[in-house]
Amino acid sequence: MRRHMVEGQVRTSDVTMGGLVQAMRDIPRELFLPKAKRAQAYSDSHVELTEGRWLLRPRDFAKLLQAMEPRKTDIALNLASGRGYSCAVLASLVETVVGVEPDTAMLEKSSASLDHIGADNAVVIEGDIKNGAPDQGPFDLILVDGAVAAPSRSWFDQLSDGGRLGVFEMVNGAGRAVLYRRDGGAVGRRELFDAQPPLLPGFEPEPSFVF
Repeated sequence: MRRHMVEGQVRTSDVTMGGLVQAMRDIPRELFLPKAKRAQAYSDSHVELTEGRWLLRPRDFAKLLQAMEPRKTDIALNLASGRGYSCAVLASLVETVVGVEPDTAMLEKSSASLDHIGADNAVVIEGDIKNGAPDQGPFDLILVDGAVAAPSRSWFDQLSDGGRLGVFEMVNGAGRAVLYRRDGGAVGRRELFDAQPPLLPGFEPEPSFVF
């Protein structure tokens, strides 16, 4: 089923990065889902982890991560890391991964699953997604597992020079994967592809005044 997911959903979406493709073939995605949802592990859809929180669709996750150009020397931050699947994939591609997860129950599940697969270069800490992990940075990669109306300003402050931030942005109901890159004191923005992940709780658009 993992092979069919990779061949039918990931590689057909122009994801060709060898290490990423291999990680998605090898890592048991079902291990990072509640038992009642494991039958959906390889479906071409977002899978609900708990109320308001979702495991990203394989195609969307893989395309965004490939665009971020992970390297073996990178220190990565995974925000809203959920039950740890993104941390697990990142751990196979970079030097160190720090996950930030506000839900204590999911944090505990993710830590256990990461230990189970031997991802000893990944750690998940409890924290506010908007704040990131300022004491652990700066980071070469910051991956956000979910959509936001707008990125938190603090995330950009935690990027290293040359660091990349990958996030899904939802504006007026239209979703786009977006890549930010920090070069010196400037941060550039590039839209990548259409995607519709659910909004992360607390990252909804500000209500606008209507006459």
